[in-house]
Amino acid sequence: MTKPVLLSGGNPQIPKGYGEAPVQAYIAAMPGWKQAVGRRLDELIVQSVPGVQKAVKWNSPFYGLEGQGWFLSFHCFTKYIKVTFFRGADLTPPPPGPSKHKDVRYLDIYEGALDEAQFIARVKQASELPGERI
Repeated sequence: MTKPVLLSGGNPQIPKGYGEAPVQAYIAAMPGWKQAVGRRLDELIVQSVPGVQKAVKWNSPFYGLEGQGWFLSFHCFTKYIKVTFFRGADLTPPPPGPSKHKDVRYLDIYEGALDEAQFIARVKQASELPGERI
């Protein structure tokens, strides 16, 4: 099996797909320290949201609930992992990264800087809001 191509910023190029396998392929291809953080993000999401659905779209893992849409995705950049909360403006506290989309907020995670308790709180809140149909 060939290793996935890393796109700009080191983001793995993974074919679109639904379920566990494409998400795990994406995480396995994340470069350097980002792989362990990606694995931990995935674990925290699965532990926090029973029945979470997974997919890879646009070279990013997506998480959502059946019938409710997608509430979160993440993407590798050179120096950080960008977590997208599709209804982040409605979270308390909202993630700090602004977006040109009024509802979206971003959380940039740098090496050694994952606040697990706050991440879990945001994931639980995000999963209770209507998700995006993407």
